[in-house]
Amino acid sequence: MARRNKILVPEARQALDDLKAQVAGTMKAEDAKFETAKEIGVPLTKGDNGGLTTREAGKVGGRLGGGMVRELVKMAQESLRKQ
Repeated sequence: MARRNKILVPEARQALDDLKAQVAGTMKAEDAKFETAKEIGVPLTKGDNGGLTTREAGKVGGRLGGGMVRELVKMAQESLRKQ
């Protein structure tokens, strides 16, 4: 079953998608998980990925999510330095 995380501030969706694309080094957020999967050797394809192990899926999501969190922390630290 797919799990959907609900964004607390819906207006932030575009900014989060842009950050995801930036972290993955892609132009579009939709391509971010495929680029990340390719980098770490996970055979992710568009469509059905039922053959992926939980570990493989977690590697992709963890790398993307972790990169986004690191980038957000850097942005917050930079903002605090400027104040």
